[in-house]
Amino acid sequence: MRLKTTLIAAGFVIGSLTIFQPVNAQQQGQAPPSQGASPGSGGRGGSIPPGGTTGPGTQTSPYPGTRDNRNIGQDQTQFPDMTQHPIYLSGKVMLDDGTPPPDSVVIERVCNGNPRPEAYTDSKGRFSFQLGQNQAMLPDASVGSVDPGFGGRPGFGSQGGALGNSGRGISERDLMGCELRASLAGYRSDVVDLSGRRVFDNPEVGTIVLHRLGNVEGTTISMTSLMAPKDAKKAYEKAKDALHKKKTADAEKELAKAVQIYPQYAAAWYDLGRLQQQQNQLADARKSYEQALAADAKFVSPYLQIALIEAGENKWQDVAETSERVIHMNPFDFPQAYYFNSVANFNLKNLDAAEKSAREVQKLDTRHQFPKTAQLLGLILAQKQDYSGAAEQLRNYLQLMPNAQDAAQVKSQLSELEKLTSTNPVKSAP
Repeated sequence: MRLKTTLIAAGFVIGSLTIFQPVNAQQQGQAPPSQGASPGSGGRGGSIPPGGTTGPGTQTSPYPGTRDNRNIGQDQTQFPDMTQHPIYLSGKVMLDDGTPPPDSVVIERVCNGNPRPEAYTDSKGRFSFQLGQNQAMLPDASVGSVDPGFGGRPGFGSQGGALGNSGRGISERDLMGCELRASLAGYRSDVVDLSGRRVFDNPEVGTIVLHRLGNVEGTTISMTSLMAPKDAKKAYEKAKDALHKKKTADAEKELAKAVQIYPQYAAAWYDLGRLQQQQNQLADARKSYEQALAADAKFVSPYLQIALIEAGENKWQDVAETSERVIHMNPFDFPQAYYFNSVANFNLKNLDAAEKSAREVQKLDTRHQFPKTAQLLGLILAQKQDYSGAAEQLRNYLQLMPNAQDAAQVKSQLSELEKLTSTNPVKSAP
C-alpha cells in the first residue's frame, strides 16, 4: 500500500494535499473561511506579519497547549477594571550603535513563550499602540502569510489575519508572564517585563535596544536605507502610505520614483517586487528582487521571494540552492527557508536532506506558521518506510490544524499508515 506523494507545482500539492502555503496563527484550529470570503476577514493582516474567533461570543487561543483566559464571565465579574480599560504602550527601538533601525521593526508581546506581534515602529524607531488592538498588523519577511509568498513588509502584504486577540483589549491579568520585545532577524532584543503593569501606569516603556548577532550575515533590513537621500525616503514613505490605503497604482509610482532617485534603495526595490509579484508580474518582480540584491547582497527577503517564484516554475534545484543561500546567511531566523529547502529536496528525491530541513522548520517555527511541515515530514518518512514516525507527524498536523480543508484526506492517509504500522511493527532494540 502506497501513499500518493507526488508533488506538483500547481498549488504546491502532494496528491491533492496543499503543502506549500504557510498560514498565519489566526487560521490554526479554525474552520476555513466561507467561499468568496477573503482570508482572515474581520481584520487586516498579512505576512502575519498574528487569534481569532469562531463565532459571536466565542474566543479560541491560536496557540495549541495555551490556556485562553478570555470570556470567563466569573473572572470578568471579579475584575471589572481589568477588562474595561485599555492598556497603552509606547517607546522606541534603536540599534546598539545608537541609531534607529533603517526600516520598520515588529514589536511583539511574548507571553509564556508565545510571541504575538502588536505593532510596527515608524521611520524614527518609535511605536505606540493599544495592547490587543493589532487588527492591521502585517507581516515582515521572516514569517509566513496567507498570500502566495512568504511574508511582506509593513503595508505591503495581502489580506490575512493578525495575531493577538481579534480586537479585544488586554487586561492586567493577561500580562502575567509577558514581556515586550522588538523582533528583527539577525538581532537580539532587550526585553521589557510587562508583569505587574497597571492600566493607569505611564505608557512609556523606554528604549528597546537591538544587539547585532555575531556570525549572522543576512537580515530583513537593508542598511542602504540609511544612506537614501531625503527625496527618495519621501517617495518611499508615500508608497507605504498609498499601499496602506490600497492605492496600488500610486504605490507603484512612488516606489519607481524612489529607486530612480536612489538606485541602491534595496528596500524600495524589494517592495516594488512584492507589489509586482502580487499582480502576477513575475518577470518584473524577479528583476526588482535582483536589483535589491545587487544593492545589498545581505538583504535576505528578496531571496525568499525569488525562491517562491522558482518553485512556481518547478525549478526545484534552483529553489534548493536559493534557500540554502538564505540558510547559510542566517541559520536561525528563517524557518521558511528550511521549508522551501525541504519541499525542493522532496521533489528532487533527496529524502535525507528534505527530512533534515523539515525538522529544522519544526525546531525554529515557534509560532506554528508552517503547520504543513508536519504533513510534509510525514510523507517524507512514509517514503523512507518509517510508518510509525510518519503517522506521528500526521497526528501532529491534525492537532495543529483540526479543521483544515484537507483534514479528511489526512485522516485517510493516517489510517493507511496505522495499518502499515500494525503489519510492520517496529522491532524493539535487544
